[in-house]
Amino acid sequence: MRMDFDTLALQWHGPHVLQVTLDRPESANAINTQMGRELESLWAALTEDPGEVRCIVLTGAGDRVFCAGGDLKERDGMSPAQWQRQHELFERMYWLLTDLPLPVIAAVNGHAYGGGFETLLSCDFAYAAEHARLALTEVTLGIMPGAGGTQNLPRAAGERRAKEILLTGRPISAQDALRWGIVNAVHPGPQLLPRALETAAAIASNAPLSVRQIKKSVRYGTQMELRTAFRFEVEAYNRLVDTEDRREGVRAFNEKRAPAFTGR
Repeated sequence: MRMDFDTLALQWHGPHVLQVTLDRPESANAINTQMGRELESLWAALTEDPGEVRCIVLTGAGDRVFCAGGDLKERDGMSPAQWQRQHELFERMYWLLTDLPLPVIAAVNGHAYGGGFETLLSCDFAYAAEHARLALTEVTLGIMPGAGGTQNLPRAAGERRAKEILLTGRPISAQDALRWGIVNAVHPGPQLLPRALETAAAIASNAPLSVRQIKKSVRYGTQMELRTAFRFEVEAYNRLVDTEDRREGVRAFNEKRAPAFTGR
């Protein structure tokens, strides 16, 4: 897996946790075309072959902004065709993030506006710094969310809350985001990344195949009627029965030791 990017910084934490940092602090970590290409490349590589990666923490550079969304300075003066070509790139990137087999925790270190808010909504769950503010401001710019905001936000916060956020474009606090189910926890800024990495390490210590099957079952099962979803869950469960990790987990339990999972 490639580790050198112009707009991203990658860092290992232990053998199985990868921190991915949106690294354009001079531009509020806004997503320009280059960052879109690099995120698309990274998510595609991790989908094809995650190697030793078992969990990802996604954050932004600095302590003020997680991600300001699409880079409006780069977009200024774009023709409709250029805008749409760029957005098609962003669409592919967001779908790859959403469908990534590995769990992704957003560590929202500061403000998340527009596509930055949609990025955290595309992750499996999120922790936020207590000073962070979140907004989908597209309606104030003559556009609308186009990377899952109108779909993921109602699923997290409910339709009525989502409509208020989407139609006003007004920011909400991290505390409101917590109350409304958009983020899982709020931490003081200096504690945010350590807490997210701690959770990522706990996930990474579990059986990798189990983690991936659970993520898949939740993601697709919630889009089905209940009986079909139950059947989907059982199919996902049955794929784990004849694995080395299942046998290792049971042995470790009976031998009263920590299991050594290999992802096989």
